[in-house]
Amino acid sequence: MIRALLLSCLLLAGCSGRLNGGLLPVSGTVPGASEVNVLVATTRKPAPEPERMFGGERDVAYNFADILVSIPPDANRVIGEVQVPDDRSGDPSRQFVALRSEMLTRDEAHKRFNQRLLQAHNGRVLVFIHGYNTRFSEAVFRLAQFVHDARLQETPVLFTWPSRGSLLGYGYDRESANYSRDALEALLMGLQRDPAVTEINILAHSMGNWVTLEALRQMAIRDRKIAPKIKQVMLAAPDVDVDVFRRQIAQIGEPRPPFTMFVSRDDKALQASRVVWDGQRIGAVDPEVEPFASFFRKERITPIDLTDIKSPDSLGHTKFAASPEVVRSIGARLASGQSFEEKAGLGGVLAQTATGAAATVGSAAGLAISAPLAVVDGRTREEMGDRFEEVGHNLDSAMGRTH
Repeated sequence: MIRALLLSCLLLAGCSGRLNGGLLPVSGTVPGASEVNVLVATTRKPAPEPERMFGGERDVAYNFADILVSIPPDANRVIGEVQVPDDRSGDPSRQFVALRSEMLTRDEAHKRFNQRLLQAHNGRVLVFIHGYNTRFSEAVFRLAQFVHDARLQETPVLFTWPSRGSLLGYGYDRESANYSRDALEALLMGLQRDPAVTEINILAHSMGNWVTLEALRQMAIRDRKIAPKIKQVMLAAPDVDVDVFRRQIAQIGEPRPPFTMFVSRDDKALQASRVVWDGQRIGAVDPEVEPFASFFRKERITPIDLTDIKSPDSLGHTKFAASPEVVRSIGARLASGQSFEEKAGLGGVLAQTATGAAATVGSAAGLAISAPLAVVDGRTREEMGDRFEEVGHNLDSAMGRTH
C-alpha cells in the first residue's frame, strides 16, 4: 500500500521536470520581466556546483545568500506557475532565472536585509519555510513566484532547511526538519530584536510546518510567549500528525498571534504521508466536522478549506501558491494588514478591502477579489449570495480585468 501511494505520487509529480540548479546569473533580463529579491537563511551545506549554490546536506554553520530573481513577463506565464530553467541558467523571456546569486556572511546578510527594509518603507517581513522534497533553487523560485503573484509589499526571507529533494527521502527530510528548528527560532528572534522590523508574517508549507511549529513551541516555552512582532502564522498543507499538532498548540499557549491553516482533503502528498506515518495529517482534515470544528474554534485557528479549489499541481499540495485565486486572495489579505480570523469569512473580508476598486470600476471588480474564496468558505457564500447574483454574468469579465 505504501509503495503504491509513493509510486502514484512519483508518477503525478513526474509530469513536469525537476529543477536542480538554474541559479547561474544570466547577463540581463527582458522588457516586461519582474524582479524579486530573495534573502536566504539556511542550514544547508553549500554545493560544489555554482548553479545549485546549496545542496541537501546539513551544515553545522548557518549560511546566508542573496538572490535576485527575474520572472518572465506576465504575458508569457500564468499566475501560480513557476517556469523552471531547462538548462544551467535559463531564458528570462520565458523562465525564472537568477540575475544575481551571492553567498553572504552573517554581517553582510544583516546589512542587505536592513537596506531592503528601508527600500520597502514599511518594516514588514514575510518568512517562508518550504516543505519536504524541495531543492534549494525550487524553494527560491517558489517564494519569488508567490511574492510576485500575491503582489506582496513585505521583504521576503527564505528559511530553507536541508531537504534532499527526493520523493523517497522523506525520513531524511523529517530529521533535517528537526535539525533546523533551533536555527529558525534564532532567525525569528533576530528579526524580533531588529529595530527596523515592525511586523513578521510567517508562511510555512508541508513539512515546513513542523519546523515552524517546533520553533514557535520552543520560543513560547522559554519566553512564555511568541515574539510580539510575529503578527500572523499561515500554515499551508501542514504535514503534521493531528495529535502532535494539538500538543504543539497547547504548549505554545497564549498569547499567540492569529493562526490560519489552509487544508485540502484531496492532497495526495498528505494522503501518502498518513499511510507512511500511520497518522492523520492536520492539513487534510475536514474543518467542519468534529472534533476538528470545535478544536479550531477553541484554539482560534482559522481553517481555510481548499478542497474544491483546482490548481495545476497534480498532487493538490501547493494550492496556496499554485492556484491563481488563492495566491491573489492571500496577497490581498496581507496587504490589508489584517488577520484571517474575522467572523465575516475570508472572501467577505477581502471584498471589504476591495472597496476602492469597486468604487472605481464597479461592484463586479470588487467581488472579483473575493469570488474565488467564496467557493471555499461557507460563511462567505452565505453572506455574499445576493451580491454574487447582482453581478451575475459580468463577474467573469471583471475577474479577467483584475488579473
